[in-house]
Amino acid sequence: MEISLESDAEALWQDTLDLLAGRNLPESMLAMLRKCRPTSMDNAVMHLETPMRLVLKNVAKNADVIEECLSQAAFEPMHLEVEFVQAQTGAAAPTPSSMSREEASSWAAATGDGHPAWDGPAARKMADDGWVEPSPEDLREEAARRRRNNPLVEDISQATSKLTFERFVRGEENDIAYQAALQVANGMNSTYNPLFIYGKSGLGKTHLLRAIQNYVAKNDPTRLCVYRDASSFITDYTEAMRHSERSAAAVLRQNYADIDVLIIDDVQKMAGKVGTVGFFFDTFNELIANGKQIVLAADRTPAQLGMGKDGFDERITSRLSSGFTTPIQVPSYELKLRLIETFCERMREDAVRENVAGLTGVVPSEARSYMAERAGTNIRVIEGFCQRCLFAATAAEKAGRELARDEIEALARECWPSAGRVVSIEDVQKAVEKYYDIDHSSLVGNKRNKGLMEARHVAIWLSRELCDRTLADIGKHFGGRSHATVMHSISVVDDARREDKSFYDRLMQLRESITGNA
Repeated sequence: MEISLESDAEALWQDTLDLLAGRNLPESMLAMLRKCRPTSMDNAVMHLETPMRLVLKNVAKNADVIEECLSQAAFEPMHLEVEFVQAQTGAAAPTPSSMSREEASSWAAATGDGHPAWDGPAARKMADDGWVEPSPEDLREEAARRRRNNPLVEDISQATSKLTFERFVRGEENDIAYQAALQVANGMNSTYNPLFIYGKSGLGKTHLLRAIQNYVAKNDPTRLCVYRDASSFITDYTEAMRHSERSAAAVLRQNYADIDVLIIDDVQKMAGKVGTVGFFFDTFNELIANGKQIVLAADRTPAQLGMGKDGFDERITSRLSSGFTTPIQVPSYELKLRLIETFCERMREDAVRENVAGLTGVVPSEARSYMAERAGTNIRVIEGFCQRCLFAATAAEKAGRELARDEIEALARECWPSAGRVVSIEDVQKAVEKYYDIDHSSLVGNKRNKGLMEARHVAIWLSRELCDRTLADIGKHFGGRSHATVMHSISVVDDARREDKSFYDRLMQLRESITGNA
């Protein structure tokens, strides 16, 4: 179900805003005018509604230039009437509530003598010579009002509040994404818009998204920051479409438009939801056009989201790729060790502080190293693995001994039951060399005949799929190949397995032979 086309009043007001943008008005004034909602147009009068009393005063001060641009857009003389409407109820405010240009001018003159321009302790006078930039107190008050009136803005839970930049464990695999997210949270880099982070499940994407939300809420409460996963975004749209009246969709659209930083997780879940994707496209364009920040995360690149019969079309993937795209890679042994050390220490400190029995022991250094060897790549699972190992270490400590390797091995098998033993890159190379009947030097060398190229691409792809190693690690095992070359091989195999059924069958047969022996 599609949202209906904009009305004549909406189209004329948008043209007016475009003309006003070239009149050197302050950006804050233009932002306020964009919040006005055109309701009707009759007898050469444009009727607007606004939830901000401050807009009324500034419309009065700039009425001449606004009506000049309005008349230019309409190709006939036009006048403007602005009505203040309570956002939460839709009911018009008592006084001053509805006013024409002349009435607004009179009221502005009156407020210049001491009557507040809007309700609340942050109210202050307007200078007689026109626009006055809002003070920090004004901005905080206005943000608090917007937060109260926008149901998309939710309180941050206790569990979510712990997902901060300070608690994010950094490594080469995720540092670019970390730095980009921090700059977005600071509002420092407009080129990171949208910021698109991709990677497999459980690598820390959601942690970074929530860290942005927590940072903005703590350090810049004048910006409205909203986190939604794709499932919630889909629900927002479908529930609004169930209403028989268009008002529900219009209100939803208005609520999303009134967000300064929009974060959407698991974007891939929107694939195939045509109505939701259309609404997302419109929301994306409106926020970007108004200088708002968008942050997205998915399990694959924007280009890969466009693949398949349910993939996003090119207009969506091009928008997703228009800002800054960065991956989070699977953790190397070094990062897994750092994660394990951090998780175990935090859990122990929390247990001591909160007087929780069973988690106050110490995991020895040698045990942590073995845990890193046996751990998989999903960081959420690694955290659970650490908790179980810490519990076992505490029990061992009470029994007068240290956590043993066989205990760690047993817990690792429970967390990663399919891993009888970890598949190494060498295991993959030997299997591919045997399958394609080639020697090791040919597989990792620079010869480029068709048979060798396929074997090399397949070996690199299988190494990425089956081994807990970074792309850089894989490249080192294949003659020192670069990150870009490894990515190219993975892309070649991904394309071939989708398009060639016999190749797909050979690939799966080879994969099963490796995992079966594992």
